[in-house]
This record gives sequence, C-alpha cells and structure tokens, in this order.
Amino acid sequence: MIKVCKFGGTSMADGITALRVKRILDADPARRYVVVSAPGKRYSGDVKVTDLLYETAREVKEGGHVGDAYARVAARYRSIVKELSIGLDIDALLEETARAIEEEGDADFAASRGEYLSGRIMAALLEVPFIDAKDVVKFKGGNLNGKLSYSLVRKALKGKPRAVVAGFYGEDENGRVKTFPRGGSDITGAIVARAVGADEYENWTDVSGFLACDPRIVPSPVGIGTLSYKELRELSYMGADVLHSDAVYPVREANIPIRILNTFRPEDAGTRIVSTEHFHPDGRTVTGIAGKKNFTVIFLEKARMNEMSGFALLPLKVLKRHNISFEHMPSGIDTLSFVIDSSGLKNGVLQEVIGEIGKAVSPDKISVIENVALIAVVGHGMNRKVGTAARLFGAIARAGVNVRMIDQGSSELNIIVGVDNENYERSIKAVYDEFFLRDDPAF
Repeated sequence: MIKVCKFGGTSMADGITALRVKRILDADPARRYVVVSAPGKRYSGDVKVTDLLYETAREVKEGGHVGDAYARVAARYRSIVKELSIGLDIDALLEETARAIEEEGDADFAASRGEYLSGRIMAALLEVPFIDAKDVVKFKGGNLNGKLSYSLVRKALKGKPRAVVAGFYGEDENGRVKTFPRGGSDITGAIVARAVGADEYENWTDVSGFLACDPRIVPSPVGIGTLSYKELRELSYMGADVLHSDAVYPVREANIPIRILNTFRPEDAGTRIVSTEHFHPDGRTVTGIAGKKNFTVIFLEKARMNEMSGFALLPLKVLKRHNISFEHMPSGIDTLSFVIDSSGLKNGVLQEVIGEIGKAVSPDKISVIENVALIAVVGHGMNRKVGTAARLFGAIARAGVNVRMIDQGSSELNIIVGVDNENYERSIKAVYDEFFLRDDPAF
C-alpha cells in the first residue's frame, strides 16, 4: 500500500510540530512520499514565511538585495533546525538561497523558497532523498503539464522507498520557477499521488476534516465523515478552504481517495473524499454549506432575448476584454445576469463594463446589485428529494432575509442563493439549523 502525505504550513511552523510530522509518518509504513508547505503561523499575529518571502522579492526589486524580511525568514529556519538537532548546514543553505533570490529577482522564485527550504529540512529529519519540484512539476502556457509531470515524478521516485517533495511550485517551459496559487502544495501532493498510483492521498492540516459550515458562524458544526469529489469541489470553491479546490483533479482522474487529517489530533477519523460511484450518503439531505461575500450582479433585460442568436456572447466578450470571469450566469426568457467577484470591478472598471455592455446589446434595462453574498447548499442527498428548495427558502424567509438571486445546477447537487452581505451570517445559521438540527433525530 502507498500513501502520499501532504503537510500544511501549521504542520511545519516550528521544530516541535515537524517532530509531530515525523511521528505520524513513522507510525505507518505505507506513508512513503511526503509533500511539505512553508512554515505557517505559530501563533496569532505571527507572519507566514510565504508572506515574508513575497516581501523579500519586493525588497530585491527595489534595492537589489534581500533585507529585513529575509532576515526574519532565515531566523525561522535556523530556529526550526536548532529545535530538531539535525545535521543540516542551514546557514550555508540560507546564504545560497539569498543569492539565488537576488539573482532571479522574481516573486515566484522567492515565494517557492519556503517550500524548498521546508523540504530540505524534512528530508534531513527523515533521512530520505529530497526531490526539487522544479525538476519534476512542469507548466506549459501557464498551466500544469500533467502528463509530463506525472512521468517525471514517477521516474524520480522509482526505487525510493521514501522521499520528500517540495510543494507549491514547478518549472515553466522557459526554465523559470512558477508557483501554483496560494495553498498550491495541496495540488503538488495530488500530482505525486497520481504519479505513483497511491492508494490514498492524506492531506494533513490543523483541523479534523471538513465541517458542515464555518465554525466562526455556527459554533461546533457537525463534521463531515465522507464527501464526494463533486461535493468537495463545490464547497472548496465557495469558501470551505480546508483543501485547495484544484487539488481534486489529479486524484479524481485516477480514482484515488483523499483523507483530510489533523496533525495535532492524528487519532481523529477526519474526512474521506471519494468518487461519486463509491460515495454512500449518510442519510442527510445536505452535506455542507459554504459561501463568500462581496459579489456584484449585473442584470440585463431585453424583450425577446431568447430569439436573438448569440445574444449572451456579446456581454461575455466585454468581460473577456477586461479579463473578468463570472461565477454564475442566471437567466430567464428575457433576462440575463452575471455574478462577478467585486474585487475585479474596482477603480472604475464596473462603469466601463456597464457602458460597453450597453453599447453591445442595447438592453431595455441594465442594473447593478452590489454587496451580494453567495451561499452554496451542497449535497447528493438533495437529488430529487421533494421539498428541499422549499425548506431552504423557508428557513431564510423565517430569518427575515430577502433572497436576491437563485441558481441551481441541473445535477441537483447544489443550490446557490444570493443575499445582501449584511444578511450572510444570519442566512448561514438559518440554513444550518434547518438541515442539520431539524434533520437530527434528537431535535
């Protein structure tokens, strides 16, 4: 049996937690290949190493040399190595890294050094080979070159009973280091799992799996024992950030289950994520609830829109010219809406987009709703269950909240509702109470 284990930033925050990682790995011989993140926060108010490295890149860009930010990075790694008492010449490694950052002068390269240094330290602690992600994870045209990456990872790990791979970065077609989005070590772990044909991909973090909703909104929500890949994708995308949503694809294609586990409570069962074919619902109507604030809805109305071939293509071209993506596109017989993350519409962009769409389609009406929060109610148990939508909207109505937008996929896996930002938390609580307290036999 082969397990690939990815450990997040909290699991690498200091030497004590790194020793926890070693004990977890030593407890199961199947845990053979390890992917690590850069050190995260040790306490409230601490700074993640990745953030310090981005600041280092700024210092190099402005002054040509690493400065105070890199000094703080170096201090973190020296402290970790000292706590671990391993025979690694960390000073020489840090000096070499500083020179490389100054020579490259690139933010992606600087940020990648967090995972690189973590990987070197963990490999020394475990006394196993270190694999530089630059040599095995490849990008082409800005995207992962999966076929080549799987082949290179497989070749690099062949004959190695155990090894450590640095997460978060790889190499583009020009030989430059390129990083995944933040949290991208999850993706590296999935790539390694796919490449070696792992029986399971363990993702170790500081929570015991997925919760049914945000514990900052609902105290002590129930845990989710099992998720399907599809449910994970919906919940992760909508803000349940235990696992990077893009980490699903490499393992999903190979039908490799994921398990989310807690480094600080390794005895907890966590959450297991499986393919839809192997997913068995636990009887609940809803699996989880997630959401995000700060969206803008652009609403178009035009009589007989449905008879105009290619009508939707025209406003989509406007969005493309401004490099704006949309989250949802609810429509009616004479109406069309675009739900857009408000962060992409700042500094007058919104007014430009509205003006250009108006010229492109000459709508009868165009209006904008700002400060909208989206709430995703997700679960295979919703499929063809009579009254689910009525319960959802009834719960929100009883909370005194007006629904601004509704969107439901044909798979009946999720229902998206839009409410005003100010009503976001109240709506989440109402929906949780309806589907998790009322569905509980003890209610």
